[in-house]
Amino acid sequence: MARKLQKAKPLIYIFCEGESEQAYAAFLKEHFSDAASFKFPASTGLFSFAESKFSKDARYRNSAEVTDEIWFFFDVEESDHGKWNDRLKIIQNLRRLRKKPNIRVRLLMTTACVEYWFMLHYQMMAPALTTVADKERMRHLLESKVPGYEKGDKRTTTQIAQQYPTAIRNGRKVLENLQGEGLPALEDTDERNQWLHQSSKTFTTVHEAVSYLEELLSVRAAENS
Repeated sequence: MARKLQKAKPLIYIFCEGESEQAYAAFLKEHFSDAASFKFPASTGLFSFAESKFSKDARYRNSAEVTDEIWFFFDVEESDHGKWNDRLKIIQNLRRLRKKPNIRVRLLMTTACVEYWFMLHYQMMAPALTTVADKERMRHLLESKVPGYEKGDKRTTTQIAQQYPTAIRNGRKVLENLQGEGLPALEDTDERNQWLHQSSKTFTTVHEAVSYLEELLSVRAAENS
């Protein structure tokens, strides 16, 4: 019987806001290595940083045609609300770096602090996250679940990330609950992401990216069976 030809693994570039996001991305790269190929720069940076990389760095520019997705992994603060239009322009430019199909750009957003996304790995919750005190309480709550947690620490971040199936379920519930508060749709669209980016609601979309990787892994396993 002739062997089935497997599709090439999707190539995903991940741009992270901080060291905590990078540590989580490192877990995804290792855990889902059979599903996708991941690349992310050693330094942190988001939209303008990515635009510069793909326009000025030959390694990025020359790989644009084989890049399937670009991810931005970051927290949405109140100070970010007015940045949406500038960020959308960069997103649209990045999409067009590959033709037919365009590069997909995913926004792995979490309100105020990545620790909220991390806490969803343990329990369903959606408290207000608008002040420095709110974020501090979230960090202390996470430390009670994961003693020794520090931002950017790979050991404790891996410990947290291993509970991602729970985070997927909880993240999905958080978005579903926002439908009654004006969320335009659950689908990953610019309209929905603008609403989330400019709202003061507590939310995350990181679970959608992790769920996508789970689906890729299932497809790859079926192809190998």
